[in-house]
Amino acid sequence: MFAFIHKNKINITFGAGFLLVFALVSNFTGQYDLRQLTLILATVIAGIPIAIKAYQALRMKAFSIEMLVTIAVIGALFIGEYVESAVVTFLFLFGDYLEVRTLEKTRSSLKSLVDLAPQEAIVIREGITLTVPVEEVIRGDRVMIRTGGKIPVDGKILTGHASLNEAAITGESVPASKKAGDKVYGSTIIDTGYIEIIAEKVGDDTTFAKIIELVEEAQESKSKTEKFLNKFANIYTPAVVVLSIVVYALTRDLHLAITFLVIACPGALIIGAPVSSVAGIGNGARNGVLVKGGEVMDRFSKVDTLVFDKTGTLTKGKPEVTDIKVFHSHEEQNLLRLVAQAEMASEHHLGQTIVKEAKNQDIALDQEPEQVEVIKGNGLAAKVEGEGLVIGNRKLMKARNISIPENVEAYAVKREKAGNTAIFAAVNRKVAGIFSIADQIREDAAPALAQMRANGIKKIVMLTGDNQHTAELVATALGLDEFHAELLPEDKVTFIKQLKEQGHIVAMAGDGVNDAPAIATADIGLAMGEGGTDISMETADVVLMADKLMQFSHAYSLSKATIRNMKQNTFFAVGIVAVLLAGVLVGSIHLASGMFIHEASVLIVILNAMRLMGFNSKKLQAEQPMEPANAAI
Repeated sequence: MFAFIHKNKINITFGAGFLLVFALVSNFTGQYDLRQLTLILATVIAGIPIAIKAYQALRMKAFSIEMLVTIAVIGALFIGEYVESAVVTFLFLFGDYLEVRTLEKTRSSLKSLVDLAPQEAIVIREGITLTVPVEEVIRGDRVMIRTGGKIPVDGKILTGHASLNEAAITGESVPASKKAGDKVYGSTIIDTGYIEIIAEKVGDDTTFAKIIELVEEAQESKSKTEKFLNKFANIYTPAVVVLSIVVYALTRDLHLAITFLVIACPGALIIGAPVSSVAGIGNGARNGVLVKGGEVMDRFSKVDTLVFDKTGTLTKGKPEVTDIKVFHSHEEQNLLRLVAQAEMASEHHLGQTIVKEAKNQDIALDQEPEQVEVIKGNGLAAKVEGEGLVIGNRKLMKARNISIPENVEAYAVKREKAGNTAIFAAVNRKVAGIFSIADQIREDAAPALAQMRANGIKKIVMLTGDNQHTAELVATALGLDEFHAELLPEDKVTFIKQLKEQGHIVAMAGDGVNDAPAIATADIGLAMGEGGTDISMETADVVLMADKLMQFSHAYSLSKATIRNMKQNTFFAVGIVAVLLAGVLVGSIHLASGMFIHEASVLIVILNAMRLMGFNSKKLQAEQPMEPANAAI
């Protein structure tokens, strides 16, 4: 019975509306008995779903809005106010219907994401081409995608070249060019080209599936305001019943008490905060920003201090070897081969840059390193082809009692002042060479930071494990307030703790891997999603899927707009209830008109929240044009 009524709620709503119109016609034609009977029937039909929800809430030991309306309708029937009982039940159901429709629209970003998921995949198994449901693709399958096709799983391109629309993942509509060796993500679309990929992540493990899961969880999580309003409603609703009884006891006017009961329903107050939160999170998801819930949005809006890692955050994270200087009669190619083979055991981006350089020079890396010891934040030690290698920064050389000759140190400083990171490579306890590695500052770093300052950020700090000279170049180019170089991961954690102790609300942005401890320590942890998506999704409060700092700025502006919208809805809802109650007490607002205004207020707060769906901080960027910082660092 309950399930049938719930399923046919829309039909019941419009059926009650039809009966109201019929009652109006009966009144004009003078058939008053038929009018009264029709109004009672409309009240009963529309009142049943309301009474059922009230009963279900009572079973859960909760006083709901439906309970207030049910009591009021029974009272209206008792005193013969059939018009008002019918109008109130219809307006309540119709308002509920409109709420559901508009809430569905605020969640449209999630629905549009789900709709992007491909249903089938073309796989090549044992030389045979098959079309299978996407759920049946397994790791290691060779998957073929043509122009216009959706990539069904995460993987790496084996052959082919294509232009991909990655908006489903990154929020960026500009096509990305992909070739053999590049990673691709499920649910992205090939604009032009043809590729074959090897499936690496399938089903619920794909990046796209995790995005949907995170957005669903975020939209269900509650902000502090929502939690407070829910607790408030649990006290407020029974208090309204008591006040209505008091009103009746003082006035002996049952109609006034019933009107007071209905008008005091806190519908707009309860719906205002969650709909703002859902709309804000949905906007972020559509723009490639994953904000993990209303509480995160609330904390993010209060941030006044930004802390950045350098490599991969303020810089592009795509460093290149710009120079190899050898000493003591070592040959460049030989040293590159030894160092690259040792660095194959490291996941650090600088080490992988050296490996990439060796591969670009077609140097065979077929010797596994032995006795590998990774010294976090400093480098590594290993044995390759019988040679003892120590590769890293000055701290590591000093820790291993490896002396750096004056000419070597002078060369390293020269390279650092030119914006390079100097990697020392020692063979058998003697410095054999220096690898110079340079990165580029992100084009959008300067305008993004300027936009965030304009929106309320008071302090911007860079923490890096890189050398002092390179750090200073970046800090100067971007106009940062502070920078601290040659730090270990634990040093970054200590610094963030100090900022928090000083009363700052801190957001830390990093790559989500080396910076995970600092990200976890900050009030808001933000990760650049593309460079270590799995870890960043788990560790950070906010994930930027396109690795663009303008997305960070958008997220910060969005958090402020969302909380501002939430407060607007709360103040408006409280104000409307206060005005309505005052109108009831002075006799200018009656049951039906009050219910109409109440439902209208609910729709107004929903429509106000829906404005967040179109929120776009890029117009602020247009108002603050700045030259991008493109210095090699």
